[in-house]
Amino acid sequence: MGACPTIRARLPHDSAIAMPYLRGPSGQGDGREVASTQAAKPEARTGTLPILGLLGAMLSVQVGAAFAKGLFPIVGARGTTMLRLLIGTLLLAAVLRPWKVVPSRTGLPWLAAYGVTVSVMNLLFYAALERIPLGICVALEFTGPLLVATLGSRRLVDLVWVVLAVAGIVLLSPFADVSRALDPAGVLLALAAGGCWALYIIFAQKAGAELGVRTSAYGMAIAAALALPFGFSAAQPYLADPHVMAGAAIVGLFSSALPFWLEMMALTRMPAKVYGMLVCLEPALGALIGFLFLHESLSVLQCAGIAAVIVGAFGAAVTARAPVPSLE
Repeated sequence: MGACPTIRARLPHDSAIAMPYLRGPSGQGDGREVASTQAAKPEARTGTLPILGLLGAMLSVQVGAAFAKGLFPIVGARGTTMLRLLIGTLLLAAVLRPWKVVPSRTGLPWLAAYGVTVSVMNLLFYAALERIPLGICVALEFTGPLLVATLGSRRLVDLVWVVLAVAGIVLLSPFADVSRALDPAGVLLALAAGGCWALYIIFAQKAGAELGVRTSAYGMAIAAALALPFGFSAAQPYLADPHVMAGAAIVGLFSSALPFWLEMMALTRMPAKVYGMLVCLEPALGALIGFLFLHESLSVLQCAGIAAVIVGAFGAAVTARAPVPSLE
């Protein structure tokens, strides 16, 4: 997500997958979790415009990730992460005006945990994206939300979706296709980002209960502050370079502000289950943008692995019936 990035304070009871746009990669953390809880209408009819809005949001995140990858040779993955989070913070602050709602003392620990998770998730995702193709990176990271969606379930059908996703991971492993072997470190980093995504969903539930959609702005600011020590030295020589900063601004716009606006528009007019199903297309969109913008071609086995993860996530969204487990 490519990024991302969004925060769901709580997943809708009939939508199993949570996608974030704040991470900056495939969409990690810009307010989607909170927004999906507060705006999605479980029984509403879906028109063409909301669907186009959601697809536009997902495409925007992947385009942002593609532009981010173009900055890697100049400022590195960590420098790009820092710039993306800083610019995302400014954009979300302008839109959400977080200072209008001040977090309470009891809510600060959850907000801090959320911000830390967003920062680590973005750093891991961009580090993975530096090593493996965009579509594969998004698919591997997608296993985090799938884990949360099926956590604690004892239904056989949920086990089927998990097995499908695991099969997809196996097909995407460096050992499945020797002729097109992936960087093992990239695969592990993407899976670790997925683990952070799972924690992100749970922490967003707690932090978002008090701050609502403004949680994303606070979380992005915390994430940016934490990313500064990791990325400043790489980005500092280019802070006055108009070309680099323009590229970073594009990443921030496409990864944060634009998808946030498009998704908020879509969620107010879209049933939660439809949202959960459409979001499962994100790995495929990542592969498409990777092919068109980055000239990343995938093998047949790698395409099959992405497809298996998508089917597993889609099935979990369609058959979900219980709320996502929370930390008490």
